[in-house]
Amino acid sequence: LLGKNPAKQDKLTSVLRGVIKSPTVQILLFTALVFIVGNLSLQKVLPYSWFSAFASTFAYAIAAVGFCLLMGYSGLASLGTGGFIGIGTYAVHYVVTESGLPFLLAILIAILIAVAIGVIVGFISLRIEGIYLVILTLGLSEILRNLYMVLEDKISLSKDPTILGFAITRKTTLYVVAVVLAVIMIITHNIINSPTGRAMLAMKNSTAAAQAMGISLMKYRLMAFIICTVYASVSGTMLMLVVRNAMASQGTGFYALITSLNILAAVIIGGYKSIWGAVFGSFVMYGMQTVVLNNIDFLAKNPVIITFVSGILVIIVVMFYPGGLAQLLLELKGKIKVLRTRMREAKYGKNLG
Repeated sequence: LLGKNPAKQDKLTSVLRGVIKSPTVQILLFTALVFIVGNLSLQKVLPYSWFSAFASTFAYAIAAVGFCLLMGYSGLASLGTGGFIGIGTYAVHYVVTESGLPFLLAILIAILIAVAIGVIVGFISLRIEGIYLVILTLGLSEILRNLYMVLEDKISLSKDPTILGFAITRKTTLYVVAVVLAVIMIITHNIINSPTGRAMLAMKNSTAAAQAMGISLMKYRLMAFIICTVYASVSGTMLMLVVRNAMASQGTGFYALITSLNILAAVIIGGYKSIWGAVFGSFVMYGMQTVVLNNIDFLAKNPVIITFVSGILVIIVVMFYPGGLAQLLLELKGKIKVLRTRMREAKYGKNLG
């Protein structure tokens, strides 16, 4: 009667729902939201501390996404994340600060070095598995950390780098990190849903069955470690943009064991098979103190409490939700859907058609 076509409206609605459900669109919308929050922080509408908190959180989240792919889909473990992050930080220091060369060249060099180390660790993983592989990567991380101290203990980014003529100042760092994280998330999602991701998952479930299906363990283990180390090195380059200096001998610095453990905890809390879970877990480990807990006087005066909170979360997740908070959200979504269906049936009756 009003001149509207219900069929066209239903078709348009279904198309919009399909677009919104697209992982790529969701990642882009998330990035746009980060831009809005960053702009509000710079304008002091939101606390300015949020700007740097989210920037560092997303920088660590890049490494967490790589670790998610390594552990959640390939079934491999590592405690070398801290050492791998150092590849990126030192590449930025020597290329940009010492040599005055472009920032993109520092990223490229960091990626090439990370690929070489990933290949070495990947070959070793063919001989060593389980806890022994974890210990080996931990030892490699400590070797890298001592190497960093020998090269130069304290490094810095003394000037604002540029990318394609665009200067990366402290007020634009969050935007650059958010864009890089979005690209990493989109690439990782495509890998997971490709034959490569399915081969990695088959390798994780059963190496014998994977080999019987013709899956090369050497190829996909090398690929998993290469991706993990590359993501960690890129994370290091982004962290240098955020903090602008680092010290290898610092016990709580980027390259210490605590960084590797925090990344592991972030993936466990968020969900070791969820990209979004890795990002949220990174927020719990690195951003929740500044954004949430500092608003409570007692917690602000006792920042060490975040350690207890994260420890308790890890225990709860391991005991009751092995899939992390991502599994919890999926279960809640299923229960809400069932509840809505029952309420509809109670109101209108069951659909007998």
